[in-house]
Amino acid sequence: MDIQISERALKWFKDEVGIQAGDTVKFYTQIYGSSPIQKGYSLAFVKDDAPVDVGVRKEAGGIEFVVEKDDLWFFDGHNLVVDYNEARDELEFSYVKP
Repeated sequence: MDIQISERALKWFKDEVGIQAGDTVKFYTQIYGSSPIQKGYSLAFVKDDAPVDVGVRKEAGGIEFVVEKDDLWFFDGHNLVVDYNEARDELEFSYVKP
């Protein structure tokens, strides 16, 4: 599994959430919501300075993006692509089979 962060998404994290170089963003599974790969589950994120058991790690713009091992099942073999949708003013998560 890989995490890809677009430049637009990186800018959004910095401008809207205040994430900066040296910070860590953890993507994690929520028990409610929906996604195209897991019914009844969705993806969320939080600034997390101490992830417990990192399964995947990606650095972009000096920021570390992680998914812990306990949440890897959610991706079902897909890579995570994070982009920013300007028209809706929100992040978009895409799941791509390698």
